[in-house]
Amino acid sequence: MAPAPLLQTSAPAPPSFPQKALMNVAEDYDGQYRFAPIQESQVSRAMIKRYFETMYDRTVSDVVIVGAGSAGLTCAYHLASTRPDLKVTIIEANVAPGGGAWLGGQLMSPMIIRKPADAFLRELDVPYEDEGPFVVVKHAALFTSTLLSAVLRLPNVVLMNATAVEDLIIHEDFAGKQRVAGVVTNWTLVALNHDTQSCMDPNTVTAPIVVSATGHDGPMGAFSAKRLVSAGLLKELGNMRGLDMNRAEPAIVNNTRQVAPGLIMTGMELSEHDGSNRMGPTFGAMIGSGIKAAKEAIRAYDAAKIVDGKVVG
Repeated sequence: MAPAPLLQTSAPAPPSFPQKALMNVAEDYDGQYRFAPIQESQVSRAMIKRYFETMYDRTVSDVVIVGAGSAGLTCAYHLASTRPDLKVTIIEANVAPGGGAWLGGQLMSPMIIRKPADAFLRELDVPYEDEGPFVVVKHAALFTSTLLSAVLRLPNVVLMNATAVEDLIIHEDFAGKQRVAGVVTNWTLVALNHDTQSCMDPNTVTAPIVVSATGHDGPMGAFSAKRLVSAGLLKELGNMRGLDMNRAEPAIVNNTRQVAPGLIMTGMELSEHDGSNRMGPTFGAMIGSGIKAAKEAIRAYDAAKIVDGKVVG
């Protein structure tokens, strides 16, 4: 059941803007374009009310996806469209979601996707050129913008961008094992400035299933894989090997799995965790791995007994 609204959901029109003022609105491109009147406070309240009601609701989510690159977004789409009953919350550190999927290789725009991952393009109605063993989308942004739009249209999906995952919630579960039980979040600008300011504590999102799609090593990359090592749940990182497209892509898809209780890993982060090869500018594995991660998340969720976001059996 959805929580009660934190603020009044429908405020009456301000007295200074009577309803008759709306009659003066005009979409006239010959010099007479007129907007509906508005007060600055209305803009602030409209944003604040919706954002913090969403934040309140998603404090307990069914599945949290960390990272909104090609693997994370594909996972979100397949998961949320297959299971509209699940609350899927995506957390992305950047202002712009999409990760590295806005361009192909070396800042060039075409996107290469090896078969059979091209089936996902047809599902999204993204046009492409068929080159036999692979297809080419004319601009990577066409794929990413279409996928992002499709994800955000799903009513059970929430995206919190400009929000960094600073840590994992790790609890002892009902069987006495260490389990990932959610994520620790903060505004990205805060997370990047901990060394320049006094203590700025984070927030939390509880979830029985966390899908980590943070990409290969970098400032925010391979976050969960590195945190598993420092938390004692993984002995050491495998570290990504050199480029080999033919070995890399099937390894990423086929090894997408629950790497620790409560934590499923997908996409290029797996190459750092497992020590598999990188594949360079081909994106089929990101699609295949994202879909498999969604399937693994559904399987793990359905196998667990969950009470208020916590696995109890």
